[in-house]
Order: sequence, then C-alpha cells, then structure tokens
Amino acid sequence: MHDAAPVRRGPVSHACVVAVVLFALVGIDTACAQIQAPAPDTILINGKLVVYDGVLEQALAVRNGRIAAIGDSPSIRALADPSTRVIDLGGRTVIPGLIDSHIHAIRAGLSYTTEVHWSGVRTLKEALERIRAAAKTAPRGSWLVVAGGWTDRQFREDRRPTQAEIVAAAPDHHVYVQVLYSNVLLDPGGADALAISDKAGNSGLAARLTIERDKDGKATGWLAGDNRAISDLFNLLPRPTFAQKLEGTRAFFRALNAMGVTGVSDPGGYNIEIPDYLPLFQVWREHGLTLRVRYSLSAPRRDRELEDFRELTQMLPMGFGDDWLRFNGIGENVTWGHYNNDNPSDAQKEQLYAVLRWAASRGMTATFHWHNDRPVHHLIDVLARVNAETSIAKLRWSIAHLNDASPETLKRLKTMGMGWLVQNAFYFRGEAFLGQRGADAARLVPPLASALRLKLPVGGGTDAHRVMGPNPFVSLQWMLDGKTISGVAMRAPEELPTRIEALRLYTQGSAWFSFEENARGALAVGQLADLAVLSRDYLSVPIEQIGGTVSLLTMVGGRIVYADGPYAALEEKPR
Repeated sequence: MHDAAPVRRGPVSHACVVAVVLFALVGIDTACAQIQAPAPDTILINGKLVVYDGVLEQALAVRNGRIAAIGDSPSIRALADPSTRVIDLGGRTVIPGLIDSHIHAIRAGLSYTTEVHWSGVRTLKEALERIRAAAKTAPRGSWLVVAGGWTDRQFREDRRPTQAEIVAAAPDHHVYVQVLYSNVLLDPGGADALAISDKAGNSGLAARLTIERDKDGKATGWLAGDNRAISDLFNLLPRPTFAQKLEGTRAFFRALNAMGVTGVSDPGGYNIEIPDYLPLFQVWREHGLTLRVRYSLSAPRRDRELEDFRELTQMLPMGFGDDWLRFNGIGENVTWGHYNNDNPSDAQKEQLYAVLRWAASRGMTATFHWHNDRPVHHLIDVLARVNAETSIAKLRWSIAHLNDASPETLKRLKTMGMGWLVQNAFYFRGEAFLGQRGADAARLVPPLASALRLKLPVGGGTDAHRVMGPNPFVSLQWMLDGKTISGVAMRAPEELPTRIEALRLYTQGSAWFSFEENARGALAVGQLADLAVLSRDYLSVPIEQIGGTVSLLTMVGGRIVYADGPYAALEEKPR
C-alpha cells in the first residue's frame, strides 16, 4: 500500500488533524505528536475528499460513528493502531452521503421486491424482457406490476408498450404498467380482475378513467386519469404480505445505498396508510436500517385532518426518534382540500389554516405538495396568515415541486423562513412543459440559481419512485445541465448551479429541512460519518456522464452499509 502525492493543504496544519477544539477548550498548547487520542475505528486514505468551504483533502478518520479527523494521508495514517481498519481509496472521490429531501421511500419499499422495475432501462425490448423474466417465477394468474419511475422517452424506440406486447411477455399473468400518475396499461383481463369494468359495477372509479381507443375505436388497454384516479386504481391491486413488505423495505434501502444515498425525507402521500409504516418500524427495531429516515405524516382521512393529526401525534412529538428514524412533522398532504387542487374554496382554506395554526402551536414542521406557481398564492396566503400570528421561521416549513416558481414566490418563502424542495421532474416531463408554456418560460424552470442567490434553503431530491427513478446522480446531472432524458436543453445557463452548489443542495441543503445541517451533510470533523466513495470523479467527469455514477462504498454512521467492486468484502450486515 502506498500514499498518493499530497494535494493542496487546508488552512489548518495537517499535523493537527486530531480533535483540536477539545484541546483548545482545556487550554492545552501541546505539539500534536504528543497528544494521546483514542485510535480511530476506520481510516480512509489516498482519496479525493470533497470538503465544503475548503480544499480537497486526501484522508479522514472515523471514530464512534463520527468523523474524527481530516487531512493528508500520512497524518491520518499516523492516528491508526493495529485495530484500525484501513481503506485505501486509490485516488477515488469521496462525497458526503446524499440525502434525498423528497422521496416516497417508505411506500416504494413496501412493494419493491414484488414489482418489475423499468427505471434506467434504455430499450422497450429490455423492459418487456424484465416482465418476461418476472413471469417465469411468479405464480400463474398473479399480477406483474410496473409502478412507475419510467417514461417512454427513455426508450430508444421512443414509445410505450402495447397490450399485445405485454400479453406476449406474460400470457399467463395479469400485467399493470403505470406511467407517472397519468396512464395505466392493463392486460385484456386486467379490468375485470380489478373490478373496474362496466360489468363489475365499479362505476365511481370507472367514470374517472378514460379508455384509450385506436383509430378503429378498439380499446388499446391504456387508461388515463388524474392523480387521484390512478392512485385509486393502484389501490385495487393485491397487497404484498407483511414479509414481502419487510423484504422490500430492506432491498429498496440497499438499492439507495448503492447510489450513495445515506438519508431520505419521506413525505407520505398517496397509496400509503398508517399500518404501512409498521414494516419500517420493525426494520428499525431490529437495527436493520441502512440509511437515515425522516418521515412526515400525511392526512389519513378527508375532512378529519385536524382530528387525525391530534390523535396520531399525542405521543409522537416533533423530532421524536433517534439518528436512524425520526418523525419530522406533517405533509405532504396536510389537508385534502389543498392536495392537487389549484382552486381551493374559502372553506378549504379555513380548514388548512386551522391545521397549520395547530401545527405551529406544537412546533411542528410541515411540507406542502404544490406544482404550479400561478395558483400557489392560495397556499402561501394561508401560510402568511399563520406566520402573522406565530413566526414559522424556526419550524422550517417547505414547499415541494413548484418548478416554475416566480421571483415573487421565492421571496415570499424567504421572508417567512421557509424552504424549497426541488426534484428532477422535468427530466421526464420537460418537453410537455416546453410545449405548453414555450421556450422563454422553460429557461427558468426551476430557478435554482436564483434561489441560491436569494439564500433560500433548497433541498435536492427525486420524488421517486412513481414519477421518477430514485437515482440521485441523474438528478444531479439534470441540475447541472437542465436537459431532459431526450437531451433537450431547457434551463438557461444563468439558472445552472455549479457542481459544488448542486452537491450541497443534495447534502447540507437537504439536511436543513430536518434541522441537521450541522450534524450531517458534510465531510467535517464532528459530523456523522455518512459518505460515499464514487465510481467516477463527480468534480471532473463530463456532465453527461454524472448520471451513470454509482457508489463503490457507502458508509452511514461509520458502518459500511454497501460495498462493491474492490470493497465488496467490507460490507457490514445489519446486526
């Protein structure tokens, strides 16, 4: 093993890489060579460490789950004793662990191992092959489900599958293929099996779905509907067993680890009910979590929002939990009247006001799902009314999505001390926005650089796994070049962040929303040892290759929760 040539040194002498602050506090002025500190549990040497507000470093030491020292390789090696695990990075780049600030990770985990995944697949032929492969092991007559996370634009064929193609791939199974929250393809017997056909008598849902027909008037198998209709349709599918939900939760979290994700903030949303949190809680009780989960509660019942929140949080105060699992307030569906409703009534606004007034009195964080800037005043006016009575700045409320946020909206959020959660929705749907609103509007969506200039707190994320794949590097690439999956450039250069700015949004920026920007999100002494060793150099690889980056080693709290390639043998299984 050898040390790489030293990189530029930081402002503090690398000889003083041990806990300088501790010795300053007790007034000791001693040469660092004389300091006797406990040896680190693990050291990582010969790397390229991304240190914010500083220069690149070579190595770090981990002790008791936190970063104990950062410096050059010789200095860090000098801290080790025979019991210290030494990991040679071989010049690879190390970044803080990525934190997805808005991902439906809990819901995705429930069915992850019972679904067919098309995220990242580049040909329709391969996508259909995945259905064919799943059919070989699934019981005859069971459902094969593609729940989302894909778009036809990702396929070289540039089209959706046909009903005939899914029947050919799985002739003895029912097949459900969902695109975003807008369309679903079913096999010929699927509608009857889900009891939504005319003869099944489910007229309520059937009336909210549109049957796509070809030029001859024959049904194609594709159905269209709004968010709620598609979500209600999904709810008719058979539910996984509890054992499958446990398996899926573990598997999805490990898949996120493989992409360098060490933390998620989950906003609840459609298709998840209170009992659906039980698999997550069991994995946590068994010390099986491999990433940090911060979760919000969405309103379970329409017109019972305040009653339900009061009941559910009597013994669930804001911030309840530990470093692995923690309750982080309410949302994204705070009240049903403001959820995917651009024109709420006065009564619905009063309902939201009552819930938020209660939440503010409880010191509770809230996050809100909203898509379009034009009607967002309906939401922000209610927030401002609450803020006029009780300052919400210390509560770190946020709005998710809002891709076309105007300068005025961003300023209103900043004035109230709120934040903005940004995801790469337009990586899939950019062309649709371009066609509806034109190139001038598209140049400003989302206005990332404007928000940064305003010093508005911003968190990065994906909104996976129905409307987007969960890959954070795809999201980072989209932040940096503003291009859709088809390669269409939308965002103007003046709204493109730098690589470090984008990375900070996905780490420190996301940590802000759970009050943890000083505990995680950076490679800094004293912070939690959450990090990822990358397969590619994020700082120098061409932007169009960033999306293909993976983690070779992911560490959470000093534990190696995922490892591959040269580090595969280092992965530590949950206790």
